[in-house]
Amino acid sequence: MADLQLDDVTKVFTEDDGNEITAVNEVSLEIDDGEFLVLVGPSGCGKSTTLRMVAGLETVSAGRIRLGDTVVNDMKPKDRDIAMVFQSYALYPHMTVRENMSFGLEESTSMPDEEITATVDQAAEMLGIGELLDRKPDDLSGGQQQRVALGRAIVRDPEVFLLDEPLSNLDAKLRAQMRTELQRLQEDLGVSTIYVTHDQTEAMTMADKIAILNHGELQQVGTPLECYHEPANRFVAGFIGEPSMNFFDVTRDGEALVHEQFEYELSPETASAVDGHGDLVLGIRPEDVAVRSSYDEPHSYDATVDVVEPMGNENNVYLTFDGSDETFVATIDGLQHVEDGQSVVAHIPEAAIHVFDRKTGRALRNRTVDTQTMTEPQI
Repeated sequence: MADLQLDDVTKVFTEDDGNEITAVNEVSLEIDDGEFLVLVGPSGCGKSTTLRMVAGLETVSAGRIRLGDTVVNDMKPKDRDIAMVFQSYALYPHMTVRENMSFGLEESTSMPDEEITATVDQAAEMLGIGELLDRKPDDLSGGQQQRVALGRAIVRDPEVFLLDEPLSNLDAKLRAQMRTELQRLQEDLGVSTIYVTHDQTEAMTMADKIAILNHGELQQVGTPLECYHEPANRFVAGFIGEPSMNFFDVTRDGEALVHEQFEYELSPETASAVDGHGDLVLGIRPEDVAVRSSYDEPHSYDATVDVVEPMGNENNVYLTFDGSDETFVATIDGLQHVEDGQSVVAHIPEAAIHVFDRKTGRALRNRTVDTQTMTEPQI
């Protein structure tokens, strides 16, 4: 296997009227051997274009793509030793499952028929579709078709897997099941993998590393926990996490952040972190907002319950400050009873706040997570 590296990779499309659109702008990434990297971002951010450049389906306008020690910019897709699974699965409808899985080996290798048969059988058993080999795609469910598409990639034994939103056509329950199966499969195979999705839940649950794109530009690369707890900027903070982080436009005034509805006193450490910045954004994740019946510690403010979304084990509570129509969200225990219109106290602990520069979006202060002190499971 080999590492995959993107060095300042750029893709520019020229429209019919001559205007140029930069879809991907100087993206640099390194995917280690056997690593599972998820490219995530909103629709149109350049993630699928990046994947297609790696596959050789789009030309690279600038920059280099390396597989091991080889620059593959000018290599044809079939020569890159890369296997891609498409969102539509792209199965041949007139071929059986076996024929779909073996077609690439028959066309691009000199592997004997007996070895092709054995390779397909092995992959089919691994994916739990051994009994489907004689069926055609129209006779299969969406989950089964997805497994066939994966099997067609697996039999090639590539250096790199590229997966372009392969779960988006599945229902929610099957999508959750296939996330787990894909993780297990990738770990068993040990193949470097780039997985494209707009679903940040898939990114958080599946990735060794996440690369977050917006408007063709790389915003942050890190582990899921790093991107969640230590976002590089406001975009990352708002994109990763469901419900999204709460944001409040504030102004620095001495040792406090001033909002239209509240004043947030800062510790010397936090005040020092935002020195030199006047127009700021205060951020807090919904699960860090406590909803209480009375004041019992600093950074607590009067609020009114607007809407309650029961989720079973937790409730998403939409709150407003007095005199404001703007809502913010608190995620509380599902057994904590609150109701629409109720007056409550919202506590926003300083240890959990994020502060961003309002103009640039850059994070000035994040909560930090010490992975050495994370709780071990009790047995």
